[in-house]
Amino acid sequence: MQHRPLTRTLGTPGAVLLGLGSILGTGVFVSIGLAAGVAGPLLLPAIALAALLALCNALSSAQLAAAHPVAGGTYEYGYRYLFPAAGFTAGWMFVCAKSASAATAALGLAGYALHAFGLDGTWLAPAALVVVALLTTLVAGGIRRSARANAVIVAAVLTALVAFVLAGLPDALAGTATARTGDAGARGLLHATALMFVAYAGYGRIATLSEEIREPARNIPRAIVLTLAITAAVYLAVAAVALAAGGADMLAAAARTDAAPLEAVARGFGIPGIVGVVAAGAVIAMLGVLLNLLLGVSRVMLAMGRRGDLPAPLARLNAAGTSPTVAVWATGALVAALAASGSVAGTWSFAAFTVLIYYALTNLAALRLPAADRRYPRAFAWAGLAGCLALAFWVEPRIWALGLSLIALGLLWHRWRQHQP
Repeated sequence: MQHRPLTRTLGTPGAVLLGLGSILGTGVFVSIGLAAGVAGPLLLPAIALAALLALCNALSSAQLAAAHPVAGGTYEYGYRYLFPAAGFTAGWMFVCAKSASAATAALGLAGYALHAFGLDGTWLAPAALVVVALLTTLVAGGIRRSARANAVIVAAVLTALVAFVLAGLPDALAGTATARTGDAGARGLLHATALMFVAYAGYGRIATLSEEIREPARNIPRAIVLTLAITAAVYLAVAAVALAAGGADMLAAAARTDAAPLEAVARGFGIPGIVGVVAAGAVIAMLGVLLNLLLGVSRVMLAMGRRGDLPAPLARLNAAGTSPTVAVWATGALVAALAASGSVAGTWSFAAFTVLIYYALTNLAALRLPAADRRYPRAFAWAGLAGCLALAFWVEPRIWALGLSLIALGLLWHRWRQHQP
């Protein structure tokens, strides 16, 4: 069956905005607090290490997407450069990881909003489900409308984060935070690095949307590297101020109880209006994350539906050829089901493990690129592969055990599907 390609509508600026909209959300407003809980004063080195690993993966993603610019990301690269089971596993892990990330974003959004209005956690899951439904409707309308909304979201979020850094700088320079007792050590550093790595992984959305980007050989690598550089600078600035002004213990406690660590730190600045600015920025940021995760996951479902690894209706496009409508609604339903669990820390840790496996396969595929398509030294792909596989098993054992079980179940389904007439 011949499938229609998606319409190419995005240039480098639009692709960068989609990448930033995917990253600047849960990672900066929630996961910094979760990482502080396991790394303590080693939070900043963990962010830097995660950025270095993300750079290696970004270079692998960039050259793969430029050489093979179709929707689906590593799902397609695994099939083309590795073998069918690897491609299927990449797609399966992407759907699991990003659905969990989207559910975390929905819960984080609800947490910041409810906390700002003085409401308790009773309404957390219902509020998250309403947001998922609204964003799914937006994405189902097509990428042009979604991209415009994303540009507004990114501008608002960056404004809120700059305001947080400037407002907290005096307290940070004065070192008002109480020192954390104890030493997280190497284990805490590596665990936090794994948690922060998933906070960078939104740049991969550019690769999964590569079938909709103009001049992909030029625009994809440029957009991915630029997105990562901007994100690393923002994360380090925000985390440095939050750690110095509020302390690792406050960040960790606020992340686990209210899912609003930056808001908790901002309350100590004593500047009128800053708490509201941070809360508004967090809510808008989570909207951006949900928007782009719904886009990314639905495009992978589209690719898997085209090949028959998921039900064929997921490959259907709308009349204009701008949106895989069935895949978008299926993605929304999956995210809503996960958001109903209400566990922020659990879904984020699960996303960390599964996304590390996904990018391990990305690097493995990059190592198989023909010399003519290789843009960067193979050392970057080797470093990315080793780093992803090592960090994946520094999350909680129950999380990686669950992840390995899901991989096994997925491969059993794939094998059964291949033998069907």
